[in-house]
Amino acid sequence: MLQKREDVRNVAIIAHVDHGKTTLVDGLLHQSGVFRANQEVQERVMDSNAIERERGITILSKNTAVYYKGVKINIIDTPGHADFGGEVERVLKMVNGVILVVDAFEGPMPQTRFVLSKAMELELPVIVCINKIDRPGARPTAVIDEVLELLMDLGANDEQIECPFVFASAKSGIATLDLGSPGVSMKPLFETIIDYIPAPEGDPEAGTQMLVSTIDYNEYVGRIGVGKVDNGVLRVNQECVIVNHHDPDKKRRVKISKLYEFEGLQRVEVREAQIGSIVAVSGIEDLHIGDTLCSPEAPEAIPFQKISEPTIAMTFNVNDSPLAGKDGKYVTSRHLRDRLYRELNTDVSLRVEDTDTTESFKVSGRGELHLSVLIETMRREGYEFAVSKAEVIYRRDENGKLLEPMERCLIDVPEEFAGNVIQKLGERRGELVSMGAANGGFTRLEFSIPSRGLIGYRGDFMTDTKGNGIMNTVFDCYAPYKGEIAFRKQGSLIAFEAGTAVAYGLFNAQERGQLFIGPGEQVYEGMIVGQSGKAVDIDVNVCKQKHLTNTRSSSADEALRLTPPRLMSLEQAIEYVDTDELLEVTPSHLRLRKKILDPRLRKRAAISAAAKMES
Repeated sequence: MLQKREDVRNVAIIAHVDHGKTTLVDGLLHQSGVFRANQEVQERVMDSNAIERERGITILSKNTAVYYKGVKINIIDTPGHADFGGEVERVLKMVNGVILVVDAFEGPMPQTRFVLSKAMELELPVIVCINKIDRPGARPTAVIDEVLELLMDLGANDEQIECPFVFASAKSGIATLDLGSPGVSMKPLFETIIDYIPAPEGDPEAGTQMLVSTIDYNEYVGRIGVGKVDNGVLRVNQECVIVNHHDPDKKRRVKISKLYEFEGLQRVEVREAQIGSIVAVSGIEDLHIGDTLCSPEAPEAIPFQKISEPTIAMTFNVNDSPLAGKDGKYVTSRHLRDRLYRELNTDVSLRVEDTDTTESFKVSGRGELHLSVLIETMRREGYEFAVSKAEVIYRRDENGKLLEPMERCLIDVPEEFAGNVIQKLGERRGELVSMGAANGGFTRLEFSIPSRGLIGYRGDFMTDTKGNGIMNTVFDCYAPYKGEIAFRKQGSLIAFEAGTAVAYGLFNAQERGQLFIGPGEQVYEGMIVGQSGKAVDIDVNVCKQKHLTNTRSSSADEALRLTPPRLMSLEQAIEYVDTDELLEVTPSHLRLRKKILDPRLRKRAAISAAAKMES
């Protein structure tokens, strides 16, 4: 018989990137008494990963729990970036409602639509939290209308249209139900959660059922499955069967060795968990997202939507450059393969495939950011490898027609830069869907554009808008191939001998284009040292020393003036790299290089490729 568990609420916080989800969780944690009065707590305490803290984004969904008036509120903080959408899709199966956070200035953005549509598909109740009401230029009343419009666009039912609106400043730790009277604490939001989010429901007398929605990984205990107990009771030392909705043949007996519930930021060991509890289970090998832990008497899988497929792929190669092995701790193909396959333990949106050679692996993800975070994580762990240009994953329809992934691209730019952006995205096969006025004198442009058209564009975009533009993208659909796109219009400056770059050689090379390196840098034949001013690659000698003579001229002793080199971040290097190039990644260096280092072999390969094109 179904029963409600009134002492528990399970809620996910969803939003577009940078609308304040993690800061909102901070406020709820602080005001629920999780921390001691004198305890020093860093901001965005849920973003525990170093890369998350540096970039100010959430990459992995996190669980926490707070108590309010005797009710345990399990909160899941989710990522806002489209590249980590797979995280959002699956954690929504654990909750009974969502808090949609919307910036009081920006209003609903592309990812707001994406995460809200996922919640609507599961018919989850929605609390709308208009955040940053104290931000200059905030327009909360207009944003209410925009959110209601979005709900109607997504086909919300009457109950969802009648959702409660809470106004908050997560940073100041206040919330209110009435814009006329500013709040003093998060109490109105706590009350709304208790009143509006349904209590979890299940049959405590039925057989155990728990759907694994998230996988964590720990080197000491292995895989840790996180999910909600839907029916029955889950106990330590209980015999269970693993089944999977998408894999009917899967049926494996296991034993629950350790069971945890969430209390604040800690996992607390428990002996048993009732219906509605969000728990973590360890000690089960080969546990996957979408698996259901059931009683052996009546094993029945809980339905689970398939995670969206990746749209972008890169090849990860063993580093074979002349400087290979100088920095890295892990450099062999075995190291690289083990690490990539280990990432699959926790990243459900990633795909790793072996290729024809043991030296390289095809890695597919949701977008450039998704793959760049993996690359950055690996280099910090001491791995050394090389990656190819990011390429989109094509499909074919039933008639054999080539399809490619398309993105919805929403851009806010000052009016004077709009023409430039429209022209550049037009060259990249982007179609302008709508254009209108946005807040603060900005123009809002919406494009439908192939995913490959956005590869390498972000750097140009920041230059074209003088750093004032805001660009957001979200995967839209697969559509017929849009035709060729000309990417980089300039070639590369390539070192044609190994050695150490010197000022004299660099001074002569900088006349040919923009340099990426400074004096004292180790280079090798085939390494890219700069961007050419022309559309062709140019070989340069940056190791060339000045010829010494006995003759002195009036200008000979003048200091050589070197233009500061353009130092690229990981994302910029990934965007720059072309189809015949690689990015060499080591713990302390990012080097661009040609795939074929020898200039003669490179020339021969280019001639044979051109001959193939003609035939």
